[in-house]
Amino acid sequence: MEKLVDLISSAVSQAFADAGYDPSFGRASVSNRPDLCQFQCNGAMPAARRYRKAPMQIAQDVADILQPCRLFEKVDAASPGFLNLDVDDGALAGYLTEMRGAERFGVPLDPSPRTIVIDYGGPNVAKPLHVGHLRSAIIGESVKRIDRFFGNRVIGDIHLGDWGLQMGLIIAEVRRRQPDLPYFDDGFTGEYPAQPPFTISELEEIYPAASQRAKEDAAFAQAAHDATYQLQHGHRGCRAMWRHIMDVSVADLKRNYHSLNVDFDVWYGESDAQPFIPPMLERLQAQSLTRESGGAVVVDVQEPDDTKEMPPCILIKSDGATLYATTDLATLVQRERDFRPDKVLYVVDKRQSLHFEQVFRAARKTGIVRPETELQFLGFGTMNGKDGKPFKTREGGVMRLERLIAEVTEFVRRKTAENQLVDAGETDDTAGLIALAALKYGDLSNLATKDYVFDLDRFSAFEGNTGPYILYTIVRIKSILAKYDGDLAAAAITPPVNAPQRELMLALTRFADSLALAYRDSAPNVLCAYIYELSGCANKFYHETRILTEPDASRRAGFAALIDLTQSVLETCIDLLGFSAPDKM
Repeated sequence: MEKLVDLISSAVSQAFADAGYDPSFGRASVSNRPDLCQFQCNGAMPAARRYRKAPMQIAQDVADILQPCRLFEKVDAASPGFLNLDVDDGALAGYLTEMRGAERFGVPLDPSPRTIVIDYGGPNVAKPLHVGHLRSAIIGESVKRIDRFFGNRVIGDIHLGDWGLQMGLIIAEVRRRQPDLPYFDDGFTGEYPAQPPFTISELEEIYPAASQRAKEDAAFAQAAHDATYQLQHGHRGCRAMWRHIMDVSVADLKRNYHSLNVDFDVWYGESDAQPFIPPMLERLQAQSLTRESGGAVVVDVQEPDDTKEMPPCILIKSDGATLYATTDLATLVQRERDFRPDKVLYVVDKRQSLHFEQVFRAARKTGIVRPETELQFLGFGTMNGKDGKPFKTREGGVMRLERLIAEVTEFVRRKTAENQLVDAGETDDTAGLIALAALKYGDLSNLATKDYVFDLDRFSAFEGNTGPYILYTIVRIKSILAKYDGDLAAAAITPPVNAPQRELMLALTRFADSLALAYRDSAPNVLCAYIYELSGCANKFYHETRILTEPDASRRAGFAALIDLTQSVLETCIDLLGFSAPDKM
């Protein structure tokens, strides 16, 4: 199904051709002056330079040809050479009727679907999720869903931080506390216990305690380094202890991400990339793609046209240790083997941009990725408090994500109960849905690269550009349709009878454009802006139109069909953003 603006462009382009002009000048767009017209074409101005004619003459030539076209209600040539266009009401109703009956509302699939790996989440095991993990999870999940909507094969990878010194610190601290455990007995040959020697709460206390101890106790710090070395070189007891850490941590991570309606397809971590590092380094060194620099092994990534210095990508430090860049490159090797992706997208804090630029350049220079593989970095800004600084607890500490979700949910639950929005037995479930919408929409409605202020009062408001406002619009439509006494499936959208209805209908035609832009730019904020506009049009239509009490049955059915389509579009959009609406509110 063609987008309405493309149908209009086709008609205008043909009129340009029929008038003796190049049809490429006939591209139409949504009007930037909706008080004057719905669509516009500015092609007469550039055409005037080519044909050495006054732009008004060209615009009038085209307008004369378009006048009989049934697609248009009005075609005007306006100074200095604009074509102002209004769509015929009957054609508009017909277009939306086709849209309502079409699969996916007529939005075409990407003609060249790709395999896309999205790297988002990125938590460290054995550490609780905090607010710093929120944006990656929310943005990555929405981008994944949008990419899938267009027919791509998308793999969401959490990319766990599960390898390195933090593991050695935990193992060393557990050994200090419980030295008699069999994991630390090199002579033990039996089966290790199936149950871990700690709970998630204990594990989350162990890591910061070990980290602090390593700063104060040189012998303990060395023991942690030794444990890290043993783990990475296959020590049986350390590997078993590491598996316990992973099992306990991942179970807790899944629970927390589930509360955010975030789901990953693969739970790979840095540990999964480790087997690929030695052969990768061996190949790069054998092909002279690396060089030695002060005892370190690096890949030069400076390009001739760079205007500023680009540091080399370090693969092996002078002490023989590998770095994040090494692991990230090995992860690309693994992804090439497992998925052969056409695109790899990283949703990570924007402060990591230099790191990923180095990794991307090194991956291309060394042939780790194919030349045609797209590597994209989507860097996001910081979630700040009202003081403009990174969001903290009231006590000034880093807020756990679990606590944030609980506080938002409780805040919304109190408002839901106080306003008696739903029956008492439904309050908790409804509050959970509203809280998630408030949290996600509050984040996603901002441009990802920008910092934003987390304002719970504003995000949870039922008016304004908020998630609860979008949900309220959907629930209001559900309530109206529940009372409609006709056959909704058989109802057909009819020509508009007033300006609010026409505005709503025109807003619905822009769904495909907005979704395509959000897809092209990996920008969920575009979808948020669209559904805010659509919700505003729906509420204005509701307030100014008698929907259920309209005496004319055909009009009443047309109203019902229109808001049914509106509800379906809104619910599709919020699903792409990662939340859903309750039945009552």
